[in-house]
Amino acid sequence: MSEMPKGSALPQERRVVTAIPGPKSQELAARKQAAVAAGVGAVMPVFAARAGGGVLEDVDGNSFIDLGSGIAVTSVGNSAEAVVRRAAAQLELFTHTCVMVTPYEGYVEVCEELARLTPGDHAKRSALFNSGAEAVENAVKIARSYTGRQAVVVFDHGYHGRTNLTMALTAKNMPYKQGFGPFAPEVYRVPVAYPFRWPTGPDNCAEEAAAQAIDQISKQVGARNVAAIVIEPLLGEGGFIEPAKGFLPRIAEFARDNGIVFVADEIQSGFCRTGQWFACEDEGIVPDLITTAKGIAGGLPLAAVTGRAEIMDAVHSGGLGGTYGGNPVACAAALGAIETMRELDLNAKARRIEEIMKPRLEKMAQQHGVIGEVRGRGAMIAVELVKPGTKEPDPEATAAVARHCHQAGVLVLTTGTYGNVVRFLPPLVIGEDLLNEGLDVVEEALASLG
Repeated sequence: MSEMPKGSALPQERRVVTAIPGPKSQELAARKQAAVAAGVGAVMPVFAARAGGGVLEDVDGNSFIDLGSGIAVTSVGNSAEAVVRRAAAQLELFTHTCVMVTPYEGYVEVCEELARLTPGDHAKRSALFNSGAEAVENAVKIARSYTGRQAVVVFDHGYHGRTNLTMALTAKNMPYKQGFGPFAPEVYRVPVAYPFRWPTGPDNCAEEAAAQAIDQISKQVGARNVAAIVIEPLLGEGGFIEPAKGFLPRIAEFARDNGIVFVADEIQSGFCRTGQWFACEDEGIVPDLITTAKGIAGGLPLAAVTGRAEIMDAVHSGGLGGTYGGNPVACAAALGAIETMRELDLNAKARRIEEIMKPRLEKMAQQHGVIGEVRGRGAMIAVELVKPGTKEPDPEATAAVARHCHQAGVLVLTTGTYGNVVRFLPPLVIGEDLLNEGLDVVEEALASLG
């Protein structure tokens, strides 16, 4: 049994005691089908009862090793002690006043922490929202207000949300955009430096991709018409793509030279996930605006836009906000999550997770030709699956690996533009023996492909 992380009362073990799904999950699935819109899908066929540390327990008593963290949300572990303590205390004081009616200290404290933690030593301001998509949408509003321009540039394989504007920014059609148009105008997509799939190979990828992107922006849009360039420093839903080194600095330089607001979308990659507070720090990028959500509040809905004071303050009073934005309980949870990240040095924990995962996955890649590439940083790691001997995506093998893991008591997620990437987002507090056991099951799943 794995060592139990602080604040977790759950036994840290993998335990499969029924068929997956078990009878109680099947009963709940029937109720869900009758009451919940069909468009709300689920990765796992089980219903959660408890979660903590590195495990998730379902209503039938099965305990799964959690390699998903609710899609990078519960980085500090589910129901982390400081998150629960601070949120519970706030619940007893008040649950809502609306910060635009009666402000409160917690909102200010979160914004102060964001000013300290995000890259750059310039004066900063923040505004808080409910979701990552809402943060990205507001970043675009802020950039347009500041620049007086309209065009927004995004990248192949990017993902930025499910609202109308952020669907336009998102690259992948199915399931995010299919049937939901028309989308917001003045959005332009350019190439990203995807080393594994760059036509001339990885060596010239950064230089060639940056040149193509800049040429398209200059020729097709006009640099002086662009309000914002929005990019994930480590692309999430597109397949955990690490842009080739040198690409991001070149795009950021182009933005700076042309008065374009450079927006780093760190919604999935932020808050210690990659072994640094934010993924853009890897190449010393200091964004003008940075969007955050997911891991910010230990599971409660909260998001933020943080950026240069002169850009953030360009919006007129009342132009930013929302009824629930920066909810006081979510703000308390965020302060508890940040406290946990500091106290446990979760950046170091993320780097240690990479030290364990990457060598094991690379060894699997040597043994199983279906793995085309192992990539990622910190606790944001992925394998891209292909038809052996080619780079042809293999989504069927990817789905089969995920199914095997789920049935064996390991929660994994798939992703990627081609549906052929298995991604790993373990809680940063997961025990090392539990992590290794999860990887044992992944190896069994690969071997089962034949």
